[in-house]
Amino acid sequence: MKELKIIFMGTTDFGVPALENLVAAEYQVIAAICQPDRPNKRGNKVEILPLKSKALELGITVLQPEKIKDPQFIEQLKRFEADIFIVAAYGQILSKEILEMPPFGALNIHGSLLPEYRGAAPIQRAIIDGKAKTGVTIMQMGEGMDTGDMLSKAECPITENTTFQSLYRDLSVLGGDLLIETLKKVMTGSLHPVPQDETMATYAAKILKDTGHIDWTKTSRQILYLINGTDPSPGAFVIYQDEKLKCFTPEILVWEGQEKPGTVLIADDRDGLLIKTHDGALKIGVVQAPGKKRMDATVFLRGKKLEIGTVLN
Repeated sequence: MKELKIIFMGTTDFGVPALENLVAAEYQVIAAICQPDRPNKRGNKVEILPLKSKALELGITVLQPEKIKDPQFIEQLKRFEADIFIVAAYGQILSKEILEMPPFGALNIHGSLLPEYRGAAPIQRAIIDGKAKTGVTIMQMGEGMDTGDMLSKAECPITENTTFQSLYRDLSVLGGDLLIETLKKVMTGSLHPVPQDETMATYAAKILKDTGHIDWTKTSRQILYLINGTDPSPGAFVIYQDEKLKCFTPEILVWEGQEKPGTVLIADDRDGLLIKTHDGALKIGVVQAPGKKRMDATVFLRGKKLEIGTVLN
């Protein structure tokens, strides 16, 4: 079983636990394929992306094609004679020719309980939509967008304290563990692929910069989910004095007043920041002003005055 020749495809740190687990289990990872290094947003410096960094640390050959469908790269890929491809947040679409290249096909570690949340942002959308749980699915990749047969699943709860950052980390670890269990069954032929029910399929739309713009006419719980689902990036925000003020660490409080949603109810360096919602109030524990680091709302309010009664939008 350990002689299985694997090529791992990934770019972000979502696939790092899976790659580490493969090496720890003594699987033969013959190469890692990652997106090309890109200049970062700060200083325009080229940075080594997480999956590449880990692969190099583990002594794995790294390839970074600009386009994985390039005919010359496909020929290079064939020469590896891999038995299986493992894909985790790689970022490029694999052609039918690539998917059919290895005898065991290509397996994808997807951050949702398929067929729910196919697409670009399954982890964020599960939180924003107020789901009580999500998970990871390992699927046999096909030509469609996350439409392949499901091989295994593992669940993970979502609470009022779950953020995109924390859930992303938990699911990456969960996916890494599930991959090892799944590979064992692949090799023994004990897996039974399950086709996805198309009538149950939903799509996780891409998260845009304005996705986090808070609508205070929504319920406290809906806003809490939006804040948590966009933490740390791009961040939920209000517009104050023509600038984005990002909001983090929300807490739902009972408030029976009839103020207009978005009204600043409390804003001081002792009790922090409390804002009216459709059905109550939300305390914002941490804020971030443009160009500044995150800070406790009480600290922010020592140097920035928000008038009680101001209506934020």
